[in-house]
Amino acid sequence: MKNKVIISLTIFLSLSFLKVNVHAGVVTPAKGDLFPAISLTVPEKEGAREYLGLTGKGSFSISQIKADLVILEIFSMYCPYCQKEAPIVNDLYRIISEKPGLKNRVKIIGIGAGNTPFEVDVFRDKYDIRFPLFSDESFSVHKAVGEVRTPYFFVLRTNADGSDRVIYSKVGTIQDPNLFLDLIMKEAGL
Repeated sequence: MKNKVIISLTIFLSLSFLKVNVHAGVVTPAKGDLFPAISLTVPEKEGAREYLGLTGKGSFSISQIKADLVILEIFSMYCPYCQKEAPIVNDLYRIISEKPGLKNRVKIIGIGAGNTPFEVDVFRDKYDIRFPLFSDESFSVHKAVGEVRTPYFFVLRTNADGSDRVIYSKVGTIQDPNLFLDLIMKEAGL
């Protein structure tokens, strides 16, 4: 009996350290992996569409964003860490926007895991977020990326075939926006 408990505990602990969601069988995309094809709704606000280089209505994929790199933050308005991270990500957005050589090459978007459009708007307004935020009320994007904890950052680079390659994948804070930007630019070879 004692051996069965030890074996069960060992298996449980081993599985808890894997990046695999045992229930869904989804692996969180890591550096070098392809990012899952996700679909987002084209923003209604013209400024957000213009920022992303999109036109029209309907849905779009990450690879359609007019940029060399896309920084994608999975957040939740209820996450205290995401709330604490918001000013840091705002600084990152400001730094990118103020550098003429970067503002058209690097874009930021946020996806609110489990958040309704209303909740995303509350988060945007409360933290004065200037980059586009999207609702993931049904958790479809969140599930596609392995049900990551928040905040979670992916940095994506679009391949010639339209797929998106992950060049950065990490939970938690980006800490220093300048150092983070230097790191991802180096990782992307830009």
